[in-house]
Amino acid sequence: MITRTKFKDLFIIKNKSFNDKRGYFKELVRENRINKKFPFLVMSYSRKNVIRGLHLQTKDSQGKFVTVIKGKIFDVAVDLRKDSKTFGKSYTCVLSEKNSKSIFIPPGFAHGFQTLENENYIVYSCTRYRNKKSETSINFNDKYLAINWPIKKPIVSKKDKDAISFLDFNKNK
Repeated sequence: MITRTKFKDLFIIKNKSFNDKRGYFKELVRENRINKKFPFLVMSYSRKNVIRGLHLQTKDSQGKFVTVIKGKIFDVAVDLRKDSKTFGKSYTCVLSEKNSKSIFIPPGFAHGFQTLENENYIVYSCTRYRNKKSETSINFNDKYLAINWPIKKPIVSKKDKDAISFLDFNKNK
């Protein structure tokens, strides 16, 4: 089942899960349902309280289909498409192994998440390959974005601590 959001082209997918006494089998990505191709598949592992993001590529922007295969995350997508009605606004949701939800974040968004359980495995199916030269980060705690992260003392990489502000990102764009 696909649930549209107020953000153009950003949607939530409720994945089909087939459960029995052995465990479960889940459908994660069905390209024919969402009409997207994903040539690049990556995975991350994070322990509890980690924030990764807000990341984006300024050239060759990626769409991302994000799924939690173990754990639980507070997921954030920030619309950076200048011509969008929701420019500068954030969309947040909780993705987990238990709720079987995924999110498709279209190109032109910054993405980040905070981990909420001890072990968190996240899979990203991307519409483009990674372009390291065009990667940048916007500060996860930017006052303008006012994202209400659930855990107030997160574990953050140096790269993400040193990220630029939303206003500086817009000046350079």
